[in-house]
Amino acid sequence: MKIRIGFGEDIHRLVSGRKLFLCGIPVPFDLGLLGHSDGDVALHALSDALLGAAALGDIGKYFPPSDPSTEGISSALIVKKCLSLVESKGYKVGNVDINIVTEEPHLQPFIGKMRESVAMMLGVDIDSVSVKAMTNEGLDAVGKETAIRATASLTLIGE
Repeated sequence: MKIRIGFGEDIHRLVSGRKLFLCGIPVPFDLGLLGHSDGDVALHALSDALLGAAALGDIGKYFPPSDPSTEGISSALIVKKCLSLVESKGYKVGNVDINIVTEEPHLQPFIGKMRESVAMMLGVDIDSVSVKAMTNEGLDAVGKETAIRATASLTLIGE
């Protein structure tokens, strides 16, 4: 059995006029994340972790911001494409750990739905998905409430 570890990180600016999506679910808030896609930083970090673990590059290679055909795309579709690439190399997801860093909104009420969403996307049991929320204690762009950052780590299992 082969085990690979992946890590991804992303940050997007908070702006008015956009919906906020995290882990594929809408989160009620007066600001959303700026991005070429729907801006879901958690799913972007997850996508990069998937690709990185399989040594397949990063999401910019497959979904460049210069491609008008992917403008506004759901980040869930990005995850599904990345998962398909990983599976084509003979790997499946073992477990996932996602950290979302934001001062506002408070995410605790949404963590269960986020875990369910990610588990469904990846085709794994919910016990294989961890989603955690934290603040940045007032430091940097996240702490000043102008951005949200996410990291993701995961294992891939192959034969």
